[in-house]
Amino acid sequence: MEGFQARPQQQAMLEAVQGVMHGQGTAVIEAGTGVGKTFAYLAPALLCDERVIISTGSKTLQDQLYHKDLPLVRKALKSAVKTALLKGRANYLCIHRLKATLAEGRLPDRKSVAWLRRIRDWSELTSKGDVAELSAVPHDAEVWAHVTSTTENCLGAECEHYQDCYVVKARRAAQEADLVVVNHHLFFADMALKEEGFGELLPQASVVVLDEAHQLPEIASNFFSDTLSSRQLLDWKRDTLMEALESASDMPQIRELLGGMEKAVLDLRLAMDTPGQRAPWARIRNKPAIVNHLQALQDGMDELATLLENAAERSKGLESCYARLQEQRARLERLHNPAADSVQWFETFTRGFAITITPLDVAVPFKKCMEELPCSWVMTSATLAVGQSFEHFNQRMGLAEAATLQLDSPFDYWRNALLYLPAGLPEPQDRDFVEALVEAAVPVINACGGRTFMLFTSYRALNEAAELLQDRIGFPLLVQGSSPQRDMIEKFRELGNAVLLGTSSFWEGVDVRGEALSCVIIDKLPFAAPNDPVMEARLEAIRQRGGNPFAEYQIPQAVIALKQGVGRLIRDQHDRGVLMICDVRLRTRSYGKIFLDSLPRMPRTQKLEIVERFFAGNLNETVSP
Repeated sequence: MEGFQARPQQQAMLEAVQGVMHGQGTAVIEAGTGVGKTFAYLAPALLCDERVIISTGSKTLQDQLYHKDLPLVRKALKSAVKTALLKGRANYLCIHRLKATLAEGRLPDRKSVAWLRRIRDWSELTSKGDVAELSAVPHDAEVWAHVTSTTENCLGAECEHYQDCYVVKARRAAQEADLVVVNHHLFFADMALKEEGFGELLPQASVVVLDEAHQLPEIASNFFSDTLSSRQLLDWKRDTLMEALESASDMPQIRELLGGMEKAVLDLRLAMDTPGQRAPWARIRNKPAIVNHLQALQDGMDELATLLENAAERSKGLESCYARLQEQRARLERLHNPAADSVQWFETFTRGFAITITPLDVAVPFKKCMEELPCSWVMTSATLAVGQSFEHFNQRMGLAEAATLQLDSPFDYWRNALLYLPAGLPEPQDRDFVEALVEAAVPVINACGGRTFMLFTSYRALNEAAELLQDRIGFPLLVQGSSPQRDMIEKFRELGNAVLLGTSSFWEGVDVRGEALSCVIIDKLPFAAPNDPVMEARLEAIRQRGGNPFAEYQIPQAVIALKQGVGRLIRDQHDRGVLMICDVRLRTRSYGKIFLDSLPRMPRTQKLEIVERFFAGNLNETVSP
């Protein structure tokens, strides 16, 4: 392989993965940037003669692993192992729903109608039905919801297009494969018994590899949650109306009640006030308007249940709608009687809402699922440990007996990187903090010749910095929100001297190698907002059992997030760059040492002239902290 270098860390990881695959244990492995963890688990996975499931952090990484990395390792090993790529059903075109939408012809706007035509033309060419093939229609376009299926609205074996169904074909290929590549959302949907895509695969797996494992606690938390949302209810209403018009046109009461239910949903959203809220449900659940509209929703559901029970035998579609209604009623009931050790919270959007019950601790349900799947588990990421300890991650996932391995990056950070902690900045909560940050960043950006990522912990700080930088630097400025993330990264690479401003989604999974990215500026330590309702409840639970929520939860979470951001800087052995962290708490608070000890070992300075000499390429002497 061109450019391949033998790395002791990669060999050590391969041996650890191979060891756990031959037993039925669990390995938790932190592999620093450059270890090459993907190859370190792919090689033993292809050689182990067992059914292997590999799960990645996102669909983008899933595609990269399956279409790029896996073929390389397979070719190198001359492996004949049968492989398959499997995504959730929302990633595949549904022939039945496409035809129904084309026949119905009711879409919200002209753009959706134009996109529907493109989808129709593509549907005549595709063999896999994977929506990622059609880049001409944005992946977040509303029209996709009309032409893909969900577990709830799928007609299953009763569908006239069942034999040609792309989801069925993908599942069948996965059933026959020795190695299946999925993503965490699909994996957890199945573990949480929501049957999103591969219910018959998990029990047959002998090995499960979970890459980007630092994401697991939050994703598990989402999938073990229970949500009642306006989107679920209105999607159900739309599907039921379509089925009723076709199979129960002699029952106008159904249409009338559906209209009343839609009004109750919209009224409930209005009673929740402004969009953009994320707060405890207890804050609003006893408001008279909320109580009244919830009751109206429940009454409408009860009446519709009676009618649909009688109409269900008329078609498979109506039968499915009746079953979905029963599930929505059960969710509403659970909302009134939440499980113990859970938190209820709500979220408002411009035109919708979601009310969610989230378990405070995912360790118990996750451990239970692991026990039901007696196989080998490998969990790996570049960021799992806090300092030298895996305690935080293992505790959150319920991994009491996991073997752990921490492998440092093979890259020479001491020679190729510099940590700049500028002196004289105010505390992050100071009203003038962003202005001072920009003032300190401008000379660094100029010395670097652009080529900088500025990573922020909030949109407010990002937007303020973007405004201040507009007339201060002579380099192209790329600001998150102005174009899709993929386009921004591509443009950043092409320009070669740009300054990119991004929030959380740019802290991880972004890979820019070479001189185009030579400086990463981080505004402050990424502590999660303490007023988030789920976070608030978890911290309170730790407090009630006599623990220290800041030390036990908030610091470890922030350390792992910071390590992700820092990981953007050095992406291969030839990269050089400066990491600038603008949070004075690294030096003024006792916990600052925990963060610094968790970063790769590199020289530190508080002097701008040292940074300028680093970029000028004549920094030869050792830089001491």
